[in-house]
Order: sequence, then C-alpha cells, then structure tokens
Amino acid sequence: MIYKNYKVFKIEVNQGVAFVTIDNPPTNLIDMLFWADMERFFYQVTRDDDVRVIVFQSADPEFFISHYDVSLLTEYPDDPPPKPINLGGWKKRFIEFRTLPKITIAKIEGIVGGGGNEFILSLDMRFGAIGKAVFSQGEASLGIIAGGGGTHWLTRLLGRARALEVMLSSFVFPFSAEMAERYGWINRALPSDKIGDFVEELAYSIAYVPAETIALIKKSIIAAEELPVKEALLEEDHLFNISTSLPESKKRMKEYLEAGYQTREKELEVAKVLEESSEKVDKKD
Repeated sequence: MIYKNYKVFKIEVNQGVAFVTIDNPPTNLIDMLFWADMERFFYQVTRDDDVRVIVFQSADPEFFISHYDVSLLTEYPDDPPPKPINLGGWKKRFIEFRTLPKITIAKIEGIVGGGGNEFILSLDMRFGAIGKAVFSQGEASLGIIAGGGGTHWLTRLLGRARALEVMLSSFVFPFSAEMAERYGWINRALPSDKIGDFVEELAYSIAYVPAETIALIKKSIIAAEELPVKEALLEEDHLFNISTSLPESKKRMKEYLEAGYQTREKELEVAKVLEESSEKVDKKD
C-alpha cells in the first residue's frame, strides 16, 4: 500500500513497520491539518495487512508534539453542552489506536505536552530520549483540564497521587525522560544517540511476529486491563486456543522442533543469545 499526499505526516514502510514522521511547523501542533492526516492514516493503515508495527517520530529535534491548538479551544461554546453518552472526536480516535490490532510506538526526542501527551498515551509503547524528551500535561495553567483522556490514562499508569502532581504542576515542573520512566509514564529513557537504533530494532523484532499473534496478544492484554480476573483469564484461554490453531503458528512450532531447539544444547545457545541481547540493552546507562 502506498502512503502519499499527506500534509503533516511523512510515511515510510519497511519490513512490516510504518515509520510516521510528524512535520507540522513551527511546533508540531495538533491542528486541523494534523487531524486530517491522522484520520486518513488510521483509515489506510487499518486496512494494510503488511503493516504490523507503527512508529511515530518527529522531524523537529525540539518538538515531538507540543500540544493541541489552543485557538481551536477558544471556539468552544460559552455554555457547556449536555454530558455526552458516546465517545467522539479525539477520544474516539485515541481509543481506536489503543485497540488497533497492530503495535504502536512513540519515539520521543523533544517536547510533548497536552494533547500531544494524550496522543502518546493512546499508543502501546513510549520511549524518551535522555536530555531531549520533555513531558507535561499542563492544561490547568489555562484553567482547563485534559480533554483527550489524559486524566484517565495517566491515573492508570501513574496512580492517583502522581497523576494529580502531573496535572497540577507539570507546566511549571515538566518531566524529564528519566523521571517519566521512573513514574511509569514511558517504557524506557534511552540515550539520545541510542534511542533510534533501539526503537528500530524493537519495531523490526515485533514485526517478525505473525500479525494474527500480535492482534491476539494485544486483545488479551486489553482484557487483563478491563475485565475482572476470572473473565480475563478465560479470555486468555480462548485466545491461546485460537493462537495454537493458526496455520502460521503450527508451521513455526514444527520448524522450531525440527531445528532441535528443544534439546539442551540448543536451549543453552538461545540462553546465551538472550543474555548478550540483554547486556546490550542494559548498557544504555
């Protein structure tokens, strides 16, 4: 599938990974151009079976996504409308990203705040560059609250006390990549000269997994988040049984056994490779 004629996004697909570079000067605002590209990209990538992983990054070394366009917020009515009964707008799109049967990753090497932060919270994984990435959710300084799910998802990730800290003070005390990692806001804080290689290698390794398996794993994890324990475990049983019935799964398991990977010698070889990979990652500090 060809991705062209986008205004804000530059999209390249390689080995099952779509690299989406955000380029919306001067500060990568979430504005109408951004939303038009986001809607179009979501519609297109949902139907692209060749893409299993999506990596969002920025063309601007200082901004990932600054925030939502405040000028659009000034157009909201003086009297608030009735409480909605269905999700709409950016919340609807963000929740769709959370349930998309593909893995979504944010590679953050600059400032991200407000609606930009809510966007990365809708993705599956987040990685920040040490000394470059800066995180905030600073709507309170304008007298408003986060409107794209920020209060909800940050509370889930950070807990009540830390979510309140972020919401009420991060416009004065923004979070570094290291602090965001410590709070559980992002997966990892990585040196700025290593984050690109790390995220790329991670994306390609995930893209090696069959698309059906990625979708099943993500569905089971969402169930673990949202369902009572017994229901979630029953859902996992069901999804596990589906995964073992897949032709690609049967093919890979057969090849695994035929290659001798269940012998002591091969298992030790695998353990050594995993240890070396772990040491390589741990050297980030």
